[in-house]
Amino acid sequence: MKNFWSYKKEYNKLRQKILLSIDKALKSGNIFFGKELKKFENNFNKYNKSKFGLAVGSGTEALYIAMKSFNIGPGDEVITVSNTAIPTASAITSTGATIKFVDINNHYLIDPDKIIKNINKKTKAIIPVHLYGQSCDMDKINKIARKFDLKVIEDCAQAQGAKYKGKFVGTLGDAGCFSFYPTKILGAYGDGGFITVKSKKMYQKMRRIRFYGIESLNKKNKFYGKYYSNEQGINSRIDEMQLSILNIKLLQVNKYIAKRIKIAKYYKDQLNDTSLVLPDINKNNKHVFHLYTVYHKKRSLIFKLLKKKGVKLNIYYPYPIHKMNGYRFMPNNKRLKLMNTEKMSQGIFSLPLYPELTFKDLEKFTKSLKSVMKSI
Repeated sequence: MKNFWSYKKEYNKLRQKILLSIDKALKSGNIFFGKELKKFENNFNKYNKSKFGLAVGSGTEALYIAMKSFNIGPGDEVITVSNTAIPTASAITSTGATIKFVDINNHYLIDPDKIIKNINKKTKAIIPVHLYGQSCDMDKINKIARKFDLKVIEDCAQAQGAKYKGKFVGTLGDAGCFSFYPTKILGAYGDGGFITVKSKKMYQKMRRIRFYGIESLNKKNKFYGKYYSNEQGINSRIDEMQLSILNIKLLQVNKYIAKRIKIAKYYKDQLNDTSLVLPDINKNNKHVFHLYTVYHKKRSLIFKLLKKKGVKLNIYYPYPIHKMNGYRFMPNNKRLKLMNTEKMSQGIFSLPLYPELTFKDLEKFTKSLKSVMKSI
């Protein structure tokens, strides 16, 4: 069955640069916290127009560190969506906080109109997930957050380079959290993440939490040792080899995004006359199409017919998190009804979309899909 995504094509194009960069990183004598880290943090912040930012071990850890920096923990509640990757939820519960799931709109994003009725005295933050490559309605979300004194922590894992009203995601709330998992728009060949933040004080706190709470004190305190923790932290280091790869790939990210947008346009042109519900783009957004997700109530039949043609597609995500056994223990989740979320989960699926997808494969797949759609 056709495997549409592989990092190998991209790697083969960049292989010599990557190998030389990794070799340089290893020869430097620093596995962690070396020149590649400083270079990447500076370049990513410059690209994303972020005030402050730090690289961490993963996107999940980015969310966790951001929440801990804002003192979110046991007894607190965090509002987010159930139509997201599990790490969004696991990061929240790892802090000891409780998740308050709200429904989505027709863009597959958090519905701001559903947020207010879920706020109570325990609510401490909102995590809008910029799913599939498109920003949430941040003006409405920030207005609600200001009214109720809540933190806004953006989950930007699928939206590197996306914009809302001309501004990059990750700069719209109190903090932004990114993932560099290999399938992401900017991906390493391992794990990695990033946190952008507006406050210098919070940035410094996040740096401490990233590395066991350790930070050398100033001369006045007469302490320069490595083994003194100023507060509770975790190990969320990202190594110099992955950073050397990211430094190379960051230079390619605009080209990657342009190719994704081009493929998305091709799908729209070719599939607009089918019964598929194609992505609905908010007029305020620059959609970067981490995924091209469509909807059809006869998904099972479509998959069955495509399978006969040797094509297998993926679903992001087939099960809402509030329906999963791992999260049904949370208050009210067993009785929780999220109408749009549950409806969409039964019909959404994603079409092949990545920069190395050849026009030949794209055309062949689209013809197969159109043929199936005409038959149902």
